[in-house]
Amino acid sequence: MIEVKFYETVNDSLLKFAVIVAKHKGKWVFCKHKERDTYECPGGHREEGETILETAKRELWEETGAIQFNLEKICVYSVIRDCEETFGMLYFANIEEFGKLPMMEIEKIELFDGLPGKWTYPLIQPKLIEKIQDVIFRGAPL
Repeated sequence: MIEVKFYETVNDSLLKFAVIVAKHKGKWVFCKHKERDTYECPGGHREEGETILETAKRELWEETGAIQFNLEKICVYSVIRDCEETFGMLYFANIEEFGKLPMMEIEKIELFDGLPGKWTYPLIQPKLIEKIQDVIFRGAPL
């Protein structure tokens, strides 16, 4: 079983991931990994010596090619799996401009009016999107 929780803050050393829920011109931005047929939000692991904000900016560029964007910190989230809790920072990005998608693990990005049906992490990502809606869009429908 997987549980997702939200916090205002935790000790910075606990933050291992950054996930960015993004929009571009009113459409949701999702990534399709080269090895999967599902969609996911941009994000990933924090690297040694990186601030969590630097992680978010790097991952957003690596996974979408975004070169001009506004990034807003939303909250800390955690995933509890097998009695182990891991923490990350949830961000919202309004992407103004894309550059070329870096030749890494992401095959392509897609823009959606609504949410995709095939999630990479179906027990986690919809809850992060819901939190973004509550905080940024005040529960406004997609």
